[in-house]
Amino acid sequence: MSRARMLLVEDDAALAELLTYHFKREDFDVRHTPDGEEALLMAKEIAPDIVLLDWMVESLSGIEVCRRLRRMSETANVPIIMLTARGEEEDRVRGLETGADDYVTKPFSPRELVARVGAVLRRVRPALAGEALSYADIEMDTVGHKVRRGGDIVPLGPTEFRLLKHFLEHPGWVFSRERLLDAVWGHDSDIESRTVDVHIRRLRKAINIGDRPDIIRTVRSAGYSLDVGH
Repeated sequence: MSRARMLLVEDDAALAELLTYHFKREDFDVRHTPDGEEALLMAKEIAPDIVLLDWMVESLSGIEVCRRLRRMSETANVPIIMLTARGEEEDRVRGLETGADDYVTKPFSPRELVARVGAVLRRVRPALAGEALSYADIEMDTVGHKVRRGGDIVPLGPTEFRLLKHFLEHPGWVFSRERLLDAVWGHDSDIESRTVDVHIRRLRKAINIGDRPDIIRTVRSAGYSLDVGH
């Protein structure tokens, strides 16, 4: 199963600790901050798969953080669940209209919240709910480390496999070389960004055999995307 990255924006230290414990137990990669401004920087640095956002946090309101996350290209499509003690209908509507995908009123059960997060992720990111990834005619078995295109086995090296896996988990998203380096090679890598181009060429050569259409799109001055419609 792909490990989901969560950004938790909560200024109640005890609640943040409790939620971090529960979600890490469910194998989430949890990053936490009590500060709205810092949350925006963290989301830009490493795009989360889901955001848990308290209505009242330090430096910026949760509503404003939600609004800005929706404006950022890195997080425009990332699901956001708002946590708040405000239970009035007008507040719920305001949160949803700002771009939140769901709304949970305090007090709540951590187990219920884990279930709600899982439901949202299954809806918007099916790749995080299982071990098989697919897009167009490409299928990947992440456990068996096998890739097929149109039913035919595609032999891939370990780096190309990780690169394709990242694309399959985020179809349609445009990734810069730097972001691909972080995601595939890791933050401490000394590899030059142009190395990404080499592995993209190898990946293309492997999956585009037999005159199949190229589904890896080069976006000028931006990066690469898995996109069947280009």
